[in-house]
Amino acid sequence: MQRENILYDTEDTIVAISTPVGQGGIGIVRLSGKKALSIADRIFVSKDKNKPSGFKTYTTHYGQVVLPAGPRATANDPKNEVIDEVILTVMRAPKSYTKEDIVEINCHGGIVPLRRVLDLVLSLGARIAQPGEFTKRAFINGRIDLTQAEAVLDIIRSKTESSMKAAVCQLEGELSKKIRNIREMLLNILGEIEAGIDFSEEDIELAPKHQILRKLTEISEEVKKLIDGAWKGIILREGIMCVICGKPNVGKSSLMNAVLRRNRVIVTPVPGTTRDAIEEEINLEGIPVRVVDTAGISRAKNVVEEHGIRKSISYIKIADIILFMLDLSRPWSREDKDIFNGIKGKDFITIANKSDLPKRLNLDKVREITGADRILEISLLQKKNLAQVEEAILRKVWRGEILHPEGAFVTNARHKKELENAHKQIRQAINALHKDRDFLPEIAASELKEAVFFLGSILGDTIEPDILDRIFSRFCVGK
Repeated sequence: MQRENILYDTEDTIVAISTPVGQGGIGIVRLSGKKALSIADRIFVSKDKNKPSGFKTYTTHYGQVVLPAGPRATANDPKNEVIDEVILTVMRAPKSYTKEDIVEINCHGGIVPLRRVLDLVLSLGARIAQPGEFTKRAFINGRIDLTQAEAVLDIIRSKTESSMKAAVCQLEGELSKKIRNIREMLLNILGEIEAGIDFSEEDIELAPKHQILRKLTEISEEVKKLIDGAWKGIILREGIMCVICGKPNVGKSSLMNAVLRRNRVIVTPVPGTTRDAIEEEINLEGIPVRVVDTAGISRAKNVVEEHGIRKSISYIKIADIILFMLDLSRPWSREDKDIFNGIKGKDFITIANKSDLPKRLNLDKVREITGADRILEISLLQKKNLAQVEEAILRKVWRGEILHPEGAFVTNARHKKELENAHKQIRQAINALHKDRDFLPEIAASELKEAVFFLGSILGDTIEPDILDRIFSRFCVGK
């Protein structure tokens, strides 16, 4: 069933190249809409001379895409120019990705054949699809809800197997079922409260207030559980930023190379070799981690060093976790103190490098100053205790918990925000019902209507058009 509350014209037939642009084995031109089959009839010649409009759904056919010799020319006209040999697939409405007629033309994967087929389809009445418009039509036409549409993008962008598993669970509707069930329960309670308001003076048996309060409390706890677990899903989806900081020549770049397991950063005995921040991404047991090696923070000797230090400080401000590096062969210094003062209030892991050298750093003093309950003593030169660094990052991330990306859980900051809004309204409804004044049931009903609205916006049932446009604009063209 089409979502009639959203203004969108599905009369157009849309087309796009659905595969990455460039040379490859196969490239796909995808059409969706009422004219998809009639356009295919004009340009596709199958070996048995049958038209695509006569093909059964979910069938593929070998043939040629041709440029019609004139406006009245049929696909079988011998004067037509052959553009490419292709495989054409037909998926008929309503059992297709968009719930519309879809035609996919598998061409040779070069820029020129794909472009010529695309231009030909456009000349016959289709228009270029907007980013994410095929998925948007699947949403508008009711095949998927908004959480599932967002999951499609998450699958495309997933960087680890765990993040992909979480996105697949969402695409299969695990979160949708949970949200829809909560919303349905709220609507039932809202109906009971409004019935009590409308028939308060009539002899009609209605649900007692304590029963309504019990149900609302249970729903509130269920919503809170989703909110409290959202940070795990958001980490899987978006990853974390881990910034390595410390004074010059403590081994920051060596640690970066060790974490990446390759020599990405130049390492020399000269302090201040790294002048700019260097970012790389790793998969740390299912978590996408952006690791940033920063310039050593000290008193700048020139403009270049000053710029690098400013950039290091800006990364520290936005970091999720900081690897605060110290040198075991040197005592605690003013530079160490200044750097620590800059990371106060952040999640940090203290790492003391160069355990292969005589120890001059007083670790008890470091613990007293920083409050660090654990200091990792490592030797990057001897590759000693390096596994402890990754283990410490994982402990910081998961807070000692183990995550299994299955079932219904929140992975999207937008969903978390709407759940927080809904939870607030439910709590306010509970507070209103706890009081005995006559007008408070009306307030409770009003609060629950708001909660229902916020839950509906997660599913896309009650969402603002500009938010919808913003979500689909993040998709690639052709999806």
